[in-house]
Amino acid sequence: FEFPKKSSWGCCIPRDLGPARGRFASRRATGLGFTSGHFGPMHIPTVVWDPAQPPQNLGLPSEIHPDTFARRLGYLKALEAGDPTQTFASRFRAGRQEAVRFMRSRQRDAFDISREPESTFHLYGEDARQPGTFAANCLLARRLAERGVRFIQLYHRGWDHHNNLPVEIRKLCRQTDQASAALVLDLAHRGMLDETLIVWGGEFGRTVYCQETLTATNYGRDHHPRCFTMWLAGGGIRPGITYGETDDHSYNIARNPVSLYDLNATLLWCLGIDHTQLTFKFQGRHHRLTDVHGEVVQPILA
Repeated sequence: FEFPKKSSWGCCIPRDLGPARGRFASRRATGLGFTSGHFGPMHIPTVVWDPAQPPQNLGLPSEIHPDTFARRLGYLKALEAGDPTQTFASRFRAGRQEAVRFMRSRQRDAFDISREPESTFHLYGEDARQPGTFAANCLLARRLAERGVRFIQLYHRGWDHHNNLPVEIRKLCRQTDQASAALVLDLAHRGMLDETLIVWGGEFGRTVYCQETLTATNYGRDHHPRCFTMWLAGGGIRPGITYGETDDHSYNIARNPVSLYDLNATLLWCLGIDHTQLTFKFQGRHHRLTDVHGEVVQPILA
């Protein structure tokens, strides 16, 4: 049993908030899993393996002319109409139609940044010109959001600093700080931030004390899941506040703890969903995205 990843949550957003318009997981690293869990394969997120190119299999092979493709779709439609049980049609029509819409969608031009003005690269940084960098992915995220893509998930790996932290943490911050701020500013400038929820975080925190040998130039920090920090922006979140705090040694949470279930309940609330009411039946049980836990963190809501 596996819970759906957030990149497949787009399927549960109320339909009155608009059509699905695709779900993306844009990333640079390899070896990461993207599954829809008990949502089923219809809601597996679209993975962008090469940020310089649109997702795989969305364009026609060079030997297939668009007119030929249109005729084949017509033949398939006629075949489905002749199926007296409609078994074939009911099973495959929805997925096929969504794929065809996507192939013909203007969303695909999100991957062409050639028409972006110089001011964009001044805002996001020169790295935004290089596909696969975090800055380029932040720019891609804005372009996808402009085109109605509901969920966009960016990955940037390399934070596991068990040693050589003084060098590596500076490197990662240089790659991410400017672009993260740029995305927030860009969305705000375009009037999109109020309806776009940004969630920035990792899988756990790090110890405040040294791991292994401590020298003036080299040391590391171990995994620390007891407390860590995430930041949210836009989409119904109250700006300019800090919620929760640790003890003096940053070892345990001392005030206003927020569990991951609480976080997910709050994110769903910002999307217009009551996490206690949304369930999906799987293996005989009605499952919530927050399982049997979670409270909306009201103080951080606008």
